[in-house]
Amino acid sequence: MKIFTIEEHWITPAIDHMLRTEADDPSIALNDRGDLPERLLDISDQRIAWMDAAGIDRQILSIAPPGTHGRPAAQAIALSQEANDLASAAVEKHPTRFRAMTLLPMSDPDAAVAELDRTADDPAHVGIMSYGRSGDRPLDDPAYDELLGKAAALGRPVFIHPQIPTATVRQASYSGFSPDADLALATYGLGWHYEAGLAAIRLILRGTFDRHPALQVVLGHWGEVVLFALDRIDSLGHAAPALQRRVSEYFRTNIHLATSGMLTPRLLRTALEYTTPDRILLSGDYPFHRMEAPAITEFLQELPDPADREKIAHGNAEALYKIAE
Repeated sequence: MKIFTIEEHWITPAIDHMLRTEADDPSIALNDRGDLPERLLDISDQRIAWMDAAGIDRQILSIAPPGTHGRPAAQAIALSQEANDLASAAVEKHPTRFRAMTLLPMSDPDAAVAELDRTADDPAHVGIMSYGRSGDRPLDDPAYDELLGKAAALGRPVFIHPQIPTATVRQASYSGFSPDADLALATYGLGWHYEAGLAAIRLILRGTFDRHPALQVVLGHWGEVVLFALDRIDSLGHAAPALQRRVSEYFRTNIHLATSGMLTPRLLRTALEYTTPDRILLSGDYPFHRMEAPAITEFLQELPDPADREKIAHGNAEALYKIAE
């Protein structure tokens, strides 16, 4: 069985340097554990050797958070273009092993549209890596509506990746312990997931999918907490009467769920109560998680239907990202 994974992280030397010397984003410290710095910078032989050992046929490369989001426009444009060109070169060198998500300079919505246009005909680029906001501007802001419409028209799924909350929110809700505990709580402990899940709900409430019904969004970590509160979240429809459908219905037509290295059977069972096997994607969150071949096989065996195993192992990624051999 082929194994395709999405949301497999890397970083360019220039973005890594910028984050370490200029950006006020403490989550960069999470990239410094063990051999993560070396692995994040590699999109060639070392990564492929690990993929071979794990039984992974193809990765979709995505820039690790926070990318260029929130950076000054000119800097974000230059760094995003360089990253996209490097990703294209890696795919050209290893066409059967990689595809890439496009990094966009979201500080400047017009420039983000221009960069999406620049990469539109590049077969290396099959999706978009984004976050729930750039600086203080949320992804559902009307300034991004042209971009989201173009993503829909091009068939480019938008992956909404977690990011650390703003400093004000961190101070109010994620502080008061030790520096390490504060950072953990604001990131992988909880804050990351609230940020990404809220961004998806805001897109729905803004009517984004009513205006752009072809737009597809991917949420990692089995829906970033939102899925497990969806019955309650559905009540938001009463406060947004202009929506064409219930909030939960958009999860069956416009939102996909990625595993993000969490190969947990109970999460799979819960997800299948809200969506179908056609909307679940295998993602490893490499190199932060490193799935092993036996764990992948064991997880897929939780699906009694062999056809569903094929979908989650590779078929859904091939269809959503239009990957053909």
